Amino acid sequence: MTRPKLLPYTAEPAANELLASNDVALIVGLVLYQQVPIEKAFIGPYLLAERLGGELDAATIAAYDPEELEGIFKEKPALHRFPGSMAKRVQAVCSSLVEEYGGEPSGLWSGDEMTAGTIKKRMMALPGFGEYKARVYLGVLAERFGLKPDGWEAVVPDWPYVGEIYDFAELDEFKARKKAWKESGS
Repeated sequence: MTRPKLLPYTAEPAANELLASNDVALIVGLVLYQQVPIEKAFIGPYLLAERLGGELDAATIAAYDPEELEGIFKEKPALHRFPGSMAKRVQAVCSSLVEEYGGEPSGLWSGDEMTAGTIKKRMMALPGFGEYKARVYLGVLAERFGLKPDGWEAVVPDWPYVGEIYDFAELDEFKARKKAWKESGS
């Protein structure tokens, strides 16, 4: 797997670098990528890392006191439109990663004879990850990280998704394409 230097989903370069370098940050961003703009969702992991003292790992988040974590999500600026429920969801995803994969998201795609279908199934087992988010996550891994297991072409999204964004300047054009896709009923 080849890591990009950044995933240009926010106006903050350090946030974009964190998304590319920290697997937990990317998963947290995808969890938050619901009912908020791309920039808001993907700045969340960076702000969360700052509020947690600079580190962002699944074990720390999983072990955090739920009420304290919710307070961190609610600090201004709030990490999501629904900070309380998203704090719970992020903690649940991190707990699942700790229990199933030793806290390492790479466990989702590691193993002998790993196929895209197996990876998708593992991703869909994460709390709050349905087929849509699992396919987006796999698409980002394929498009930006070069992770292309057998069958990946059939699993990655066939609609506009964040893996197609290579420059923050493309964001408005991407949003317009995604909106047109949604309006077309595809």
